[in-house]
Amino acid sequence: MAEPLLVLDTNVVLDLLHFDDAVAQPLRHALETGRVCCVVTEATQAEWRRVLAYPEFGLDVAQQAALFARYQALSVRVNAADAVAELPRCSDPDDQKFIDLAAASAAQGLVSKDRAVLKLRRRCAPRFRIMTPLEAVRWVDGLSG
Repeated sequence: MAEPLLVLDTNVVLDLLHFDDAVAQPLRHALETGRVCCVVTEATQAEWRRVLAYPEFGLDVAQQAALFARYQALSVRVNAADAVAELPRCSDPDDQKFIDLAAASAAQGLVSKDRAVLKLRRRCAPRFRIMTPLEAVRWVDGLSG
């Protein structure tokens, strides 16, 4: 994979694919055109599938399957990311899988809106960037090519 690797937390994927958030649209376009690549694991995909079924989103089974398939098409699955001992621990254990994946896959960035993840920016900076969706869009815009 020659293109830069990103890890997207589940709320960012919702913004990209379900809510069609205007801020996230350029990031989705970068994924669709192969300018960047998103990596996932079985655990992050399972969380995506589980969240799609939340009643508050009002998605029927066919809509859930379509959104799940769309994310699969935009991502590359890697083997389960093992916890890296020297990584900081996230105060929200549900978000640790994204930090572990970013480190294990040598991703350039983790895109999140979660405060617990964003608090770890400086501590994760030697390995990868932690960015909000808007920061990720600006980062992608700055890539050559």
